[in-house]
Amino acid sequence: MVRYVYDFTEGGREMAGLLGGKGSNLAEMTRLGLPVPPGFVITTEACRAFLTTGGEPPGMSREVSDHLAALEEAAGRRLGQRDDPLLLSVRSGARFSMPGMMETILDIGLNDDSVSGLAKASGSERFAWDSYRRLVQMFGATVMGVDAALFERAMTDLEELRGAGDDLRLDARDLAGLVETYKTVIRRETGEDFPQSPAEQLRRAILAVFQSWNGERARLYRRREHIPDDLGTAVSVQRMVFGNLGADSGSGVAFTRDPATGRPGLYGDYLPDAQGEDVVSGIRNTVPLSELERLDAASYTGLRAHMETLERHYRDLCDIEFTIERGTLWMLQTRVGKRTAEAAFALAAALADEGLITPDEGLARVSGEGLARLMFPRFDTSGDGEPLARGLPASPGAAVGAAVFHSADAVRRAAAGEKVVLVRQETNPDDLPGMIAAQAVLTGRGGKTSHAAVVARGMGKVCVCGAEELTVDTGARRFTAPDGTVVEEGTVVSVDGSTGAVYAGAVPLVDSEVMRFLETGETGEGAGGLVDAVARALARADTVRRLEVRANADTPEDAARARRFGARGIGLCRTEHMFLGERRKLVEEMILADSPTARDRALAALLPLQRQDFAGILEAMDGLPVTIRLLDPPLHEFLPDRTALAVRVAAAEARGDLPAARDTQLLAAVNRMHEENPMLGLRGVRLGLVVPGLVAMQVRAIGEAVAERLRAGGDPRAEIMVPLVGDARELSIVGEEVRRVLAEVSEAAGTPVGCPVGTMIELPRAALTAGRIAAEAEFFSFGTNDLTQTTWGFSRDDVEAEFFSAYLDKGVFPASPFETIDRDGVGRLVGIAVAEGRAARPDLKIGVCGEHGGDPDSVHFFHAAGLDYVSCSPFRVPVARLEAGRAALRDTGASDSR
Repeated sequence: MVRYVYDFTEGGREMAGLLGGKGSNLAEMTRLGLPVPPGFVITTEACRAFLTTGGEPPGMSREVSDHLAALEEAAGRRLGQRDDPLLLSVRSGARFSMPGMMETILDIGLNDDSVSGLAKASGSERFAWDSYRRLVQMFGATVMGVDAALFERAMTDLEELRGAGDDLRLDARDLAGLVETYKTVIRRETGEDFPQSPAEQLRRAILAVFQSWNGERARLYRRREHIPDDLGTAVSVQRMVFGNLGADSGSGVAFTRDPATGRPGLYGDYLPDAQGEDVVSGIRNTVPLSELERLDAASYTGLRAHMETLERHYRDLCDIEFTIERGTLWMLQTRVGKRTAEAAFALAAALADEGLITPDEGLARVSGEGLARLMFPRFDTSGDGEPLARGLPASPGAAVGAAVFHSADAVRRAAAGEKVVLVRQETNPDDLPGMIAAQAVLTGRGGKTSHAAVVARGMGKVCVCGAEELTVDTGARRFTAPDGTVVEEGTVVSVDGSTGAVYAGAVPLVDSEVMRFLETGETGEGAGGLVDAVARALARADTVRRLEVRANADTPEDAARARRFGARGIGLCRTEHMFLGERRKLVEEMILADSPTARDRALAALLPLQRQDFAGILEAMDGLPVTIRLLDPPLHEFLPDRTALAVRVAAAEARGDLPAARDTQLLAAVNRMHEENPMLGLRGVRLGLVVPGLVAMQVRAIGEAVAERLRAGGDPRAEIMVPLVGDARELSIVGEEVRRVLAEVSEAAGTPVGCPVGTMIELPRAALTAGRIAAEAEFFSFGTNDLTQTTWGFSRDDVEAEFFSAYLDKGVFPASPFETIDRDGVGRLVGIAVAEGRAARPDLKIGVCGEHGGDPDSVHFFHAAGLDYVSCSPFRVPVARLEAGRAALRDTGASDSR
């Protein structure tokens, strides 16, 4: 029989898939002997069963009753009893952390009778009514579906009536009246009363947490964080402890190190006389955790000891939630903490130095995505401009955008292509869509552990919290700086998440210190610990990786930069980019040629220009392979726009003038070469087979450039790649011409000029006949962009804007197949081609030259598929190097803080 409920004493962190992250870590802390309020966990398996059938799985209710009875016996109190009630919290807890995206209900068990018993037992009538109003508010919004804004409005109205700045200034009578107001709201909005039965409260709360797994914000967060939809959430049911019992009580959030920078030291927020949701919501400004030492030295000392225990046990940064109830410290949650990219690299280096983790574990705990963030520019604040205000630097980086004050507006304006900064007094989980759409998040209230800070940090989003100097008026859609400057919606602001500064206008950008290191290779004076940590991670990756990393580069400048970034060659040099600008006229002459002599003359004019290009690139990559792709796009792409030509010709005729002869010739050529679907038309190898002299000109330019570099004492390693091959015979014909031309160049130069000849695998037929093609090819390079288009039947230029967002929303694919390799479809073709190609030619060199070569997840796939190298744009080379190293690690613990 399936078991659905486990006591905290029966689990551990190894059961995270079943008990969820929160439940498994509560069990782990219980196992370690830390002070954890007792409780039990309802499994993710129960949630999945409920979501599948719409009802409780058989036996779950009985198991919950049995575990509740045990909890009641241990506490010596019953749930909701009139004189001294046992109260419970019901919290969501999925396998991966989703802060604020699902539901929590506190104080289960209170009703109109037991609230008096709680007041008597605690000695505080105000505390009892404050707890009851929290339950009615949470239960009404979460379980009964009442708009949370209605409760917030009622609270605000009461505070204004009483002249109270916040809820702490409301007395017991005020809160008792607020409970009645809340119950009236529930009755009006739902047609039913707030349930007085504690058992019904518990049952409905558990099911509401299950249902919240499929809530809109939870689905959006999972999509953003690549968390599978089929995991479900566990539910932790725990005896309540109270931080809102007075000045000797409180709640806080702590990190064992700074999650923004990775620096060691006590870090976090504390709020006296408050429950945990008050801390993370940001509705009241917290005090630094260090202030707890003055307020309650014993609890502070105990918390520090528990934090050290947890960090050494988990061997990682830990995120901790705690409550102090009248001087007694309770641990309510721990997990591997979310961190910024900067902190991830700093922590990996520091923990390795401390001997807590190995160098390989340190490499596993950083990511290419994080490295890419560290390469982004930073603000140049060397000028005289003063910031409008300063807040807490919650998540580093530099962002510029128009200020917007509502989540929906951020989504709408970002969808229209505008960069925006979301400004709120504080954020809540419903703001997630706007936070994702915005370049940065700025809040007037809240600490570094508030909802805005935690979520932004997890997403790598720039964030400044607690900018108390600002007066944020979301209703009027503006904020006011302390000097009186009013920033209306739509005004451009700059947010520096590294310093907490907020500026008017767009502040200029400069290279980050990490980018300067990658450009120069210097980690010396002034570079800082972050640069050293990045350098160490890349060095370790280069040591352990099997995949080589090349770059896609078309100019000597790009090739030189790629080499500085660590590229070990060029995997794709696109010759069509060499035909643009002033050279386009020569291509036009070749296309318009009306005789072999005229065509040869145009090709002869292009030859020295191509040779010069190739010589420069080979010099920049001396000693490393340079894969040069022969002309790929259709020739009509080098001609003027068809519509513009037709308009010019028609306008001349309408004026009674004779159209320019060249315009007439070009229009005739464009009409003759027009294709309905040029991606599948006359391009790639097909051009070489039907346009006389084109392949010979390009190969001769390559061969002569190689000969020139040899004469200069260089070590040129050119490789010739034939695009869009679908049949082995196509490659055989072109290969014969390549070898003939290279032989002629060798004879003329008086030195052997040899270049390996290979092909791009970018058609499904090429992948399926790779064994035959390998007989003609010395290397394969997967062109995964076109392979994805032809496998899916997509035209990328058309489909991405038309329906990709709908496909992502509906879960047709978890990520765009043009960004991350489609393992099931395109990936299977890659696997077939690798296996059949190597079976036919064991020494076949195989790489990938699509932009998938720089995508972290795709790099791991290419490593597993047995490729020899990946190639990507120069700026993604460091990312690919890091991920190639991470892909080579086996069973090494990463910091999965999702």
